Parts: sequence; C-alpha cells; structure tokens
Amino acid sequence: MNRILAAATNGFPVWVVIGGALALVWPSWFTWFSGGFITWGLAVIMLGMGITLSVDDFRQVLKTPRAVGIGFAGQYLIMPLLGWSIARGLKLETPFAVGLILVSCCPGGTASNVVTYLARANVALSVLMTMCSTMAAVVMTPLLTKWLAGRYVPVDALGLFLSTLQIVLAPVLIGVVLNRYAPRVVQFVLPVAPLVSVLVIAMICASIIGSSATQIRQSGGTLLLAVFLLHVGGFGLGYAFSHLLGCDPVTKRTISIEVGMQNSGLGAALAKTHFAALPLAPLPCALSATFHSVIGSVLAAYWRMKPTRDEQQTERRDDAAWARKR
Repeated sequence: MNRILAAATNGFPVWVVIGGALALVWPSWFTWFSGGFITWGLAVIMLGMGITLSVDDFRQVLKTPRAVGIGFAGQYLIMPLLGWSIARGLKLETPFAVGLILVSCCPGGTASNVVTYLARANVALSVLMTMCSTMAAVVMTPLLTKWLAGRYVPVDALGLFLSTLQIVLAPVLIGVVLNRYAPRVVQFVLPVAPLVSVLVIAMICASIIGSSATQIRQSGGTLLLAVFLLHVGGFGLGYAFSHLLGCDPVTKRTISIEVGMQNSGLGAALAKTHFAALPLAPLPCALSATFHSVIGSVLAAYWRMKPTRDEQQTERRDDAAWARKR
C-alpha cells in the first residue's frame, strides 16, 4: 500500500499536466473548485507539511546554516528579481505581470521535496529550506510583492501579510503541535498526506486554468514563455549561485530544485483574494505549478541517471567489495 501511495505521489507532474489539459477542454469539471475551496485546500497542504516537522527539525537549521542560508537567499533574491525582469522584458499585460511577480515572491513549494528525492539530492536539506522560506513568507512575500508589483497596481502589503499568516503559518504551527502532542494521529495520517497535497495542488491549478481557458488561448505564447523562463532561470541560476559559493554537487542540486520550484498554490490563493480587480492575475501562478513540476521532474530524471562523483566512488567501492567476496 505504501508503495502505491509513494508512486502516486511521485506522479505529481503527471497529475498537474493531466488536470490542466482536461481543464482547457472541459473547464466545468474543475471550475467549481474555487473561492473558499482553494483557501482551505492550501491550508490542508500547509497542515500536511506541518505534521512532518518537529522541534528537532528547527534545531537542524542551526547545524547547516550555510546551505540553508544560500537556498534562502536564492529563493528571495533570484526568483523575485527574475520574475520582475521577465515581466518588464516581455512587456506582459498588467494582470499577467502582477501574477508572475507574485508567484516569484512566494516560498519554495512542498513538491520540491518530492523532486529532490527523485533527483537523489539532499531531501532533509530540501525540507529545511522549504520550512525556512515558508515561515519567512509571512513577511517576505508581502514586502517583495509590494516593492516589485507596486509599480503596476496598488498592493495591500498588510492584507497580504494577514492572508499569508492565516494560510501558511497557522496550519504549519498546528501541524508541528500535532506532531508533538498527538503522534498517533500523525502516524495514521502521514502516509496519505503527501498524496492529498499533490491532488489538492492539481485541483487548484486545474480550476484556475479552466476558469481562464479562453484567455490562455488568446494570450498566445507570451505568457507561457514568461512562466517557462521564470522556472528555467530559477533552476539554472539556483545551481550557478550555489556553485559560485562552493557547495558540493548534491547540495547544488538541492538548492537548484528549491529555488526553481515555487509554492504556486499560495500565489494563486493570494492573487484571487488581493487582486480581485485583475481576474487573470492567478493564471501565471497556475501555469507555474505545471511548468515547475515538468521541468523539475525532467531535471530529476537526468540527475538520477547521472550520479555525482561521490556516488560513483561509493558504487566502485561497493563493486570492489562484492568482487572480493566472490
């Protein structure tokens, strides 16, 4: 049973792509999942992340401050500036520009942990970086969005702060408390929590794509190009940034994935709530989930087939030991 759940969870990009494709053809299948469903769905995702965390996980940050710090800086330095630059460079329409900048200012997505696992990178480090960027999102996402998107439309930084606090921080903290004081409940729920998160993200994205199906067809390739460049740039610059700072190969892969994958569901929920006058603003966020999932999965498959030097040395030692035994 656990293997089936794990396989279904690892199929995250497949579910997102299938949901988005179906939403373009039959929008009504998914458009009912909107409004409060999105907000509560995202809270469920954050709660699922919270129950995997303990107080000891927070202490682990102090043991690997350099790698976590590099990932954090990449998340809130590279991605927001990249989102703003692409929006300006491609001269996106205001709703698309605001949505792209908003999602670029969001924390790392929980799906990055799955992709990190598939890439044989450092899953523990990925979880720590996701946790840190998520907790910091309460402050960083509103401030960066106001700074970079404020030139397009007025941005209610306080409103974004309160929404992020409600959607992100509260469920995560509740999850941590449950992990500490209700371990039996957590052990019962934990096996299905990642799959539930994956399916909810797929529904959120499909709902937004379905409600904007006509606009997607009319926008041509510009919006798709913008979102594609955001995530390709995120993966590439995240890797280059960590390489310049002297990280080892496994850490570079982990940081690349963490920087390149955003919490697109959070971006969509915030866009729907705070940019209601721009109904197309959530669209880049929904497309973001599709692009980063596909790009991340392709990258993970490539890295999985290309072991690092340390892994190659380990394999050679294992082969030599096996030969001696024979």
